[in-house]
Amino acid sequence: MKKDIKVNQVKGVHIAAVYEKHPEYHTDDWNIYLINTLDHAIETILIVSEGKDEKVKTSVFRRSLKVLPAKSYAKIELIQPEVLQIDNLFSVSFFDANDFMHKNFILRKNSAQPSKIAKLPVINKKGVLAE
Repeated sequence: MKKDIKVNQVKGVHIAAVYEKHPEYHTDDWNIYLINTLDHAIETILIVSEGKDEKVKTSVFRRSLKVLPAKSYAKIELIQPEVLQIDNLFSVSFFDANDFMHKNFILRKNSAQPSKIAKLPVINKKGVLAE
């Protein structure tokens, strides 16, 4: 039963929008990363993302990862500049040891801008953390 599933509070796992140069096309792009700042790996990760506001809704994007090692990160998706003008929701579920973990992150509209970037944990890049 749904009421029997214990969902624990997530700490040490983040979603970030990273502003970086594409190595092949030499364009400045926004990419979404999942960052694990924990001292141990997380497993069986499911990320569901979508953008939406009152008038526009993007398609739903699903991505899974078997393992994200300790103090590491994974690129999840390229995000178009137009999509950054609406709220972007990221539902992240995973197992931490034997505990089921879940958190909804939101990258607020217009929060991902080159003027707002800062150094991110673990990843040697600059970007914006989702709430």
